[in-house]
Amino acid sequence: MSQPVDSAVSAVRTYIEQHCSAFLDDLTAWLRIPSVSARPDHAPDVRRSADWLAAELRRTGFPTAEVWQTPGAPAVYAEWPSDDPDAPTVLVYGHHDVQPAAREDGWDSEPFEPVVRGNRLYARGAADDKGQVFFHTLGVRAHLATTGRTTPAVHLKLLIEGEEESGSPHFRALVEQHADRLAADAVIVSDTGMWSEDTPTVCTGMRGLAECEIRLYGPDQDIHSGSFGGAVPNPATAAARLVAALHDEHARVAIPGFYDGVVELTDRERELFAELPFDEQRWLRTAKSHGTLGETGYSTLERIWARPTAEVNGIGGGYQGPGSKTIIPSSAMVKLSFRLVAGQDPEHVQKAVLAWAPGQLPEGIRCEISFSPATRPCLTPLDHPALRSVARAMGRAFEKPVRFTREGGSGPAADLQDVLGAPVLFLGISVPSDGWHAPNEKVELDLLLKGAETSAYLWNDLAEHWRHAP
Repeated sequence: MSQPVDSAVSAVRTYIEQHCSAFLDDLTAWLRIPSVSARPDHAPDVRRSADWLAAELRRTGFPTAEVWQTPGAPAVYAEWPSDDPDAPTVLVYGHHDVQPAAREDGWDSEPFEPVVRGNRLYARGAADDKGQVFFHTLGVRAHLATTGRTTPAVHLKLLIEGEEESGSPHFRALVEQHADRLAADAVIVSDTGMWSEDTPTVCTGMRGLAECEIRLYGPDQDIHSGSFGGAVPNPATAAARLVAALHDEHARVAIPGFYDGVVELTDRERELFAELPFDEQRWLRTAKSHGTLGETGYSTLERIWARPTAEVNGIGGGYQGPGSKTIIPSSAMVKLSFRLVAGQDPEHVQKAVLAWAPGQLPEGIRCEISFSPATRPCLTPLDHPALRSVARAMGRAFEKPVRFTREGGSGPAADLQDVLGAPVLFLGISVPSDGWHAPNEKVELDLLLKGAETSAYLWNDLAEHWRHAP
């Protein structure tokens, strides 16, 4: 027999049901703005999207809603102080820019003309990330209406970026510039998803990222392999040997110092990962791959969520055209990326690579190594009070046990953790079938409203439990 729904839950759901039509009308208006940050010709649209959101947040009730300029696309900042001076401060992060999209890419309808088919809303940005940003507006209104409050139970702030889909090139500088105004006790990232429609989950961390390109140089020009082969070092061969030396026989990264500081998985975390309904064969089909491979002693989920990795993203050198050209090439290159986990310092990893790579090369081969800007990993412990609040709020909305995951990818959330010194929590309702970055991106309307419901419960829960945290 199902448990009776408590009065607070019933009130929130009733409010959301009564206001969902107007909420979807407003979201649809925002989705019509093609805020593609990667396309210079859409710069006015990205600005229009920021202006639209700032106006909507003011209409929602935020007394402060501003458009913040960057050297690239604008971000939106909003703030709604609680009338309780001792309440915790919570910053919600998301982004209002979207990926490029065109009907000829394979869409069944115009990507910037939202359409509802069944219980799904199709449009670019529906899930990534406008829908997941916007459910907080309905959530905070439901929170106020059902508690009788005139201000949120927490000091609520929003920072909605305009360049996430372009790599967030100016985001860290923006956070550093406005660190005082962005100061928070916790950061809620609503730019992520759940395991599935039937399995609500909360993400507890994301991996960091360090990338480099290694260019190898040998002869001053391409030379004849018959006249000189076997007597001088070959940069292409050196590149292959460098790549082969990257891992040991257990698929562990062989760079000395690479694992320094790694926060190991706890037994409890491994148990929680194992409880997820993971179908490895189905996952392989999604990966378009034909077998698993990775660090010995870890499951597939542990490898992609909680272990650091080194991947070869590209390798090249010498003649690439049709037929043969019997040369020793003058140069070769390797592109590497390192996914980092909690406890790893990207700068330390970069220094380790700089010390390791030259030692793998024969005399007569020199190398140049260049790194892209790095992203730090972030991880919130399972017993953190803010994480418990997110899980409780989601559990009330979904009426199911909430499980825990991590993200194998990387994002700008770590910059917020770094600069603000606040734990990062993830509240997302998107599911893998939503098709982020793909044609026919959609969001499940039931889940979108569950996101608003979770948001409505969260602020009271944080206010109630935060101040009692050890």
